[in-house]
Amino acid sequence: MSQSAQQPEASHGALTYGAPGAPAPVRNGLGTAALVLGIIGTVTGFIPLLFWLGGLLGLLALVLGLLGRGRAKRGEATNKGAATAGAILGLIAMIVGVVIGVATVKAVDDAVDDLNRTTENTAPKDPSDKKDGDGKNAEAEVLTAGESIVYDDDLTVTVSAPKPFTPGEFAVGHTKGNKAHQVTITIENAGKKKFDSTLVTVTARAGKDGVSAEQIFDDKAGQGFDSTILPGKKATVTYAFDTPADAKNLTVEVVPDVWYDASQWDLAL
Repeated sequence: MSQSAQQPEASHGALTYGAPGAPAPVRNGLGTAALVLGIIGTVTGFIPLLFWLGGLLGLLALVLGLLGRGRAKRGEATNKGAATAGAILGLIAMIVGVVIGVATVKAVDDAVDDLNRTTENTAPKDPSDKKDGDGKNAEAEVLTAGESIVYDDDLTVTVSAPKPFTPGEFAVGHTKGNKAHQVTITIENAGKKKFDSTLVTVTARAGKDGVSAEQIFDDKAGQGFDSTILPGKKATVTYAFDTPADAKNLTVEVVPDVWYDASQWDLAL
């Protein structure tokens, strides 16, 4: 009789061990995103109209960079350096955004002030506010010697009576046979803001035909206004003009700035 019984399997009742698990995937996304956003945010922060976007991207870069550093410390990421750089750039982007934002707001405020000055503060006051040398009201639309024009921002311009002027040897603007006359122009800043007088323009016409009276330049006249007049201060400059020999009057026009209306003085020679 043949033996038909089978031997029990060797593995019967024995412990079975599974294969070792796969390594956890590297999670570098936060650090990379922080670095990219930090770079973009820093560049964008320098753009005046996009400073707010630069600051926002900087904030995101800072948060993602700190989270990325946390992952690297736990061994879940390998780009700790990129995460750190992204966080630093994010902080820089936020600072740049704030600085550029403040500068932009200030520039806009200055522009609005200039616009308001143009529309409200640069026209002469009512003619009844024009004062002559004695402080009396002057009703004439065109002023005479010694009278003042007062603008709405309390800038006051006064032109003196003309006097004979002797041009220097190397004077420019004087024609032989013509006469020369000088006037002094005083600008007083009674307002609250400093006034830049470098843009003051002065022109003149002479005689009944109103021919252009050329300005004379020499060592005694013609330098013009060239400084800032502080509140409560004034500046006086001498101008000389070349006029026809038979001219009986000199009309001087003063424009304090491109934002101001012109004012005229009719001066007897």
